[in-house]
Amino acid sequence: MQNAKDTFYIALRSRLTSVNPARTMTLRAITRPGILVSEAEAPAAQPLLDAFALSWTGMQADLQLPAILAQMTCEIQYSTVGTQANAGLDRGRALEEMDYEVLHLLYPYSAQKVNYTTNPATAMETVVFWSEPEFGPVVTLRDRLSRTVKVTVFAFQEQGEQ
Repeated sequence: MQNAKDTFYIALRSRLTSVNPARTMTLRAITRPGILVSEAEAPAAQPLLDAFALSWTGMQADLQLPAILAQMTCEIQYSTVGTQANAGLDRGRALEEMDYEVLHLLYPYSAQKVNYTTNPATAMETVVFWSEPEFGPVVTLRDRLSRTVKVTVFAFQEQGEQ
């Protein structure tokens, strides 16, 4: 199901560059769109601020269909302390802006599945699709506001896929 995970991430990353091209982060001296897959990065003591972190937290498979349908849970976590110019007093507005971005990253709720291990990447026969987001409560830790959004991602396993 790695192709489905990669497709979901790349779709959201591409949408982020359209929704808010200014939302970037610098990791390992490289500036890139402000979204990452936690399992593909080195562990960090604190979550990144003002960026989206995707974590794959669950998986089920429906074997009763003609093709296996995988159902994966993805949690999108993000945090902010607001802006330095406003001494963090705008952190609620900053979190609301990120909430808005999540809605726009996820809609439409599907993307053509792509195999990114080939060069160039090749489109596959099925699509990856996902549920509407479930927004968790705002969590306050000192000056930081955080939220976790859950999405269920679905993908059919194609012939030859592992």
